[in-house]
Amino acid sequence: MPFKTRYVFVVSMDVDPDKDAIFNEVYNTEHIPELMKVPGVISVSRSKKQPASLAIGGELKEVGDGEPTYIAYYEVEDPAITGSDAWAVASEKGRWAEQPPPRDARDNGQRSVGAGLRPGEGERRNM
Repeated sequence: MPFKTRYVFVVSMDVDPDKDAIFNEVYNTEHIPELMKVPGVISVSRSKKQPASLAIGGELKEVGDGEPTYIAYYEVEDPAITGSDAWAVASEKGRWAEQPPPRDARDNGQRSVGAGLRPGEGERRNM
């Protein structure tokens, strides 16, 4: 999924398994559409963890244990957007205004904004 902008707000969480269907329904039909109306929000993509392995150091290793099940990627024009009044209002609309998302007790509320690196940025330089 190529990003169109330099800033990506990432949210990851687990959900109580018995609330998985309602979580996805509200996220897809209410939460994302409301946040897409916020000026400066370019796109939202979601992913769900799947069993996987990674070949590294000549060994095949299982990855993802202990990681949250769901991850949402919000492309934004500026990192300040996620702290804006418009974002706050949009994120509180819909059913989650009365009842918060059904997060699992293991949810550690992982959230971050990252700036994409352009060619040549982030390279290690000898001083």
